[in-house]
Amino acid sequence: MPTEGFRRESRNEFELLLAESAAACQARERCTFDRVTAGKSGLVLFGAGGLGRKVLAALRNAGIEPLAFTDNKLAGQVIEGITVLSPSDAAGRYGQSAAFVVTIWASWADTMREQIESLRAFGCQSVVSFIPLLWKYPHLLPHTQVDLPSRVLDQRDEVRRCFDLWSDEDSRREFIAQLRWRLLGDFETLNPPVPGQYWQRDLICLKHDSVFVDAGAFDGDTLEQFVSFTGGQFRAAYAFEPDPRNLQALRRRISEMSEDIGSRIRVFECAVAEDEYEMSFKGGDGASSMAGAGNESVRCVALDRALSEVPDLIKYDIEGFELLGLSGTRKVITEKPPALAVCVYHLQDHLWRIPLLIHSFHRGYRFYLRPHGQIWETVCYAIPGD
Repeated sequence: MPTEGFRRESRNEFELLLAESAAACQARERCTFDRVTAGKSGLVLFGAGGLGRKVLAALRNAGIEPLAFTDNKLAGQVIEGITVLSPSDAAGRYGQSAAFVVTIWASWADTMREQIESLRAFGCQSVVSFIPLLWKYPHLLPHTQVDLPSRVLDQRDEVRRCFDLWSDEDSRREFIAQLRWRLLGDFETLNPPVPGQYWQRDLICLKHDSVFVDAGAFDGDTLEQFVSFTGGQFRAAYAFEPDPRNLQALRRRISEMSEDIGSRIRVFECAVAEDEYEMSFKGGDGASSMAGAGNESVRCVALDRALSEVPDLIKYDIEGFELLGLSGTRKVITEKPPALAVCVYHLQDHLWRIPLLIHSFHRGYRFYLRPHGQIWETVCYAIPGD
């Protein structure tokens, strides 16, 4: 059957990715950047934001001074003692002689392919992403989901077990593409984003009296999508958000809804974790606010204790704390499993550790993987069996 043929093809491609020896992988980590920039003298960093400055510090620590920053928005400024040129000026000065490293990494930015092509259009001969450079200077890692490829291979057994969990060929192909990106830094073979993050109608089916839990509610954008998805036909929604600034926007959005809908939404000013405790918190970064950093304090709760009724759907986007949040929902998942939509892009190994953890709680789930951004916004959907 064609399906079996596709499955065998996927399995062969998957196993080929995991076949590299640890020693060969570690050698590749050390040498890739030098190989792809061979023959060029000097570096230009494309992107003078947070990642660009992080890379600058690493280079200076290694005794390397970049020639310049180039940035569409910050041209003309001097940042950390480095002149910021426009892309056209940087290409005119250094496009033939230097290697350009794209140090732009944000979910709202153009894709890496588009960033690289924009520099090549100006005549830059050597353009690479920041990933091989971070492999060469691994003390900067992890940087969100970017980490050393050898750390993937260290977990081959877990990665293999996760491959067998996916319920359709689209998910297996996406898992392979994500794995290839983690191992090779290959942006070219990433799949195009699927619209409708969290609200895949072929996967998420809700009753008219459903209960929704939004862990990491941000400014209420997903909550508003839930109301639209259900046509306002739901029993209750619980929104958990620790950042006071986000909470203001969340409550303002709820206040703009009808009184009937707003009365069914309950807001919790806390983070979701595996237990109840206080934790340091870094707020003020919008969607990127996170617990475990900064000098503010936030209260954490476990959903097993915080919820007064059994949910039908839980969404987790809690900036790398997804494993903890799931652990704090173990009782709910084990006893009366809801549908789950869990972000798996915050750390390298969340791609396989999150599905495996859910599976360990309840073996009746069907698992699907969908990309809703370049590498950001990748979601694992766990759907309880009939």
